[in-house]
Amino acid sequence: MDWKLEVVIVPVADIDRARHFYEAQVGFVVDHDTALSADVRIVQLTPPGSGCSIVIGQGMGNDMPPGSLKGLQLVVDDIDAAHAQLVAGGVDVSPVVHFEGAAQVEGRGGPWNSFVFFSDLDGNTWAVQERAKAE
Repeated sequence: MDWKLEVVIVPVADIDRARHFYEAQVGFVVDHDTALSADVRIVQLTPPGSGCSIVIGQGMGNDMPPGSLKGLQLVVDDIDAAHAQLVAGGVDVSPVVHFEGAAQVEGRGGPWNSFVFFSDLDGNTWAVQERAKAE
């Protein structure tokens, strides 16, 4: 039996501002923006190529404060292209870094060891990691 992670709820303070950030600046696709009532709105966005989406909204029974989700991670084939796309979208993104032990060092690393980091407008944090190239 497959167990697939489909959705992660990301707590935000302003749904429209967060939707704009993830859609226009980061490049996620809006799957739907549904208002079920005056108190319930669900916006689902998916990173291109991902099988897992994020949901922002209100009235979903989520009691996490905005900005409290830390360490979400995306994986890309080209960290330099991902960095350039985030910069072009106006996202405040770290330079490309890698790890030497516990220390972050600027520049590319070896396979699976090149990253950029950013936060959304509420402070939820994201890592973007370059996957090892297929041999």
